[in-house]
Amino acid sequence: MRVLGVDPGLTRCGVGVVEGVAGRPLTMLGVGVVRTPADAELGHRLVAVEQGIEQWLDEHRPEFVAVERVFSQHNVRTVMGTAQASAIAMLCAARRGIPVALHTPSEVKAAVTGSGRADKAQVGAMVTRLLRLDAPPKPADAADALALAICHIWRAPAQNRLQQAVARHTANATKGRTA
Repeated sequence: MRVLGVDPGLTRCGVGVVEGVAGRPLTMLGVGVVRTPADAELGHRLVAVEQGIEQWLDEHRPEFVAVERVFSQHNVRTVMGTAQASAIAMLCAARRGIPVALHTPSEVKAAVTGSGRADKAQVGAMVTRLLRLDAPPKPADAADALALAICHIWRAPAQNRLQQAVARHTANATKGRTA
């Protein structure tokens, strides 16, 4: 499974590609940050984020895109930019027919470190260890993008089984009503 992780942001949008399957060693295929100038017009910044994500999709051809689920913050301006960058990532993937998964920050931290309250340094250290890197990816947005991809690889099999079970249950319930 090849996953593009996206840590959305307007100034720094972290991107990272990880390949592997749950229970086996994972491989980092690329990591970086799509940057936009803070003083640029919003529309131009969104186009720059789109172009950057499209380049990553073209280069790495992921099977899935994992995006950090936007959560409420005290700074409305910050959360708006994060939500806009998140929407761009989802749009780029949907345009290509690539499934998108949203993961909360605490879900990602718990998957990678074992604690949903881990700090950025702990996440970076575990990403470094899990991907057998020489040093933590910088900036933290890049490490977070890799953590998103790792989280998805590890959690996708269980999520798929749950979705299939719900679909079977719904189909059986529907058959029971029409019989």
